[in-house]
Formats: sequence, structure tokens, C-alpha cells
Amino acid sequence: MVTATAAEGPGIRTAIWVQGCAIRCAGCFNPHMWAPAGGDAVPVAEWIEQLIDDAVTAQTEGITLLGGEPFDQAAPLARCAAAVRARGLSVMTFTGYTYADLRTWARHRRDIADLLAHTDLLADGPFRADLLDHRRPWVGSTNQGLRALTSRYADLDYAATPDRIEVRVGVDGMIEVNGWGDLESLDALLADLGTRSDGPRARKAGFVPGPHRT
Repeated sequence: MVTATAAEGPGIRTAIWVQGCAIRCAGCFNPHMWAPAGGDAVPVAEWIEQLIDDAVTAQTEGITLLGGEPFDQAAPLARCAAAVRARGLSVMTFTGYTYADLRTWARHRRDIADLLAHTDLLADGPFRADLLDHRRPWVGSTNQGLRALTSRYADLDYAATPDRIEVRVGVDGMIEVNGWGDLESLDALLADLGTRSDGPRARKAGFVPGPHRT
């Protein structure tokens, strides 16, 4: 989770990456999040309370759900989204499924219907590495949609919203990157990090990719 970011949707947001994805798009930047194992299991009620506290404290506009695949865990995330919106915050959800498929499944799946109902802005569709989108923010390829499901972002001007990459350097030298950039841009950004000395020992800076493309 990133408590406050300007790279994962409109305004300053709290971003949550969930573990597990059944879609597994070729070229995904987060293949380490495909397997169901690997994340932290947290009681839903406890997690929602902490998430809302963090978002309110950071004065963010809302939360963004990423993955992994949020709709593979639609029931707990729908509870989260409902609680967040009840506090006046917004919800953006990324999915590798298409909106058409989600609407079809929602007729028989209450969890999917609920997560859609509590999502203000949906980024949908599988990532296509051969169709990179260099025009719109947040989505990775031109086949993906950006859909305002409520009036909150109905008038959002995507052309005036740039893509952003955020880099965080921890005290342990670990580098975390979130947002969107092609591999060439990321390589150029990180090329001069190399080995650094910040005390009696030299150590190699780490790189943890965290862009949101599904």
C-alpha cells in the first residue's frame, strides 16, 4: 500500500495492491502478484478501519484498488469500497477483465455487482504490450477503458492529466517505483543508482517495480 500518491488516479490517493490474478497478461509489470500466495492476510474489518484512518489522515481524495486482480477478490473489496465511499472518499478500481464481461457476470455474482456499484472510476481490459497507450494517464494500452461509473469523475479531462512515476527511497536503500513508465524510461531513471556507500558498508540499491498496469 502507498498511503499518498499522485500517480494512481485522479488527485492524491491511497493505493492498495492486492495479491493474486487469474488473468496474467503477457508483459505485466507485476507478475510477482499473480500467485495467490505472497501477500499479507489481514482481517477485512481491521484492514478497512486502518485503510480509512490512513486515507483520512493523509487527506487523500480516495483509494485506488490495483493488483493482482481486484475482481478476483470482489467480495472483501466491495465491503472496503462501500466503507470508503460512505466517508465521502472516491474509489478507482483497475481490472484486467473487460467492463462488458463484468456486467454480464454481475447478473449472477453479487460480489462483482457490489464492487462495480461502489467504484467511481474503472480502468478495465487486459494489458496489451503491443498496444501501448502514450496519450491517456493510468492505463497501459489503448484497448483498455477509463469509465466513470458515477458522476464524480464524469467530467474528468484525461488529456490534461499527465502520467507520473514516483520513486521512493527507503532508509535501507530499497527503491520503490509506482506509476507508469515504459521499460526504457525506467531503465534510464534507475541506471545511475548502482552501488552506493552510505556508511561503513557499500550496498546495492534494490528495485521493486510497482506500476499499476494489469
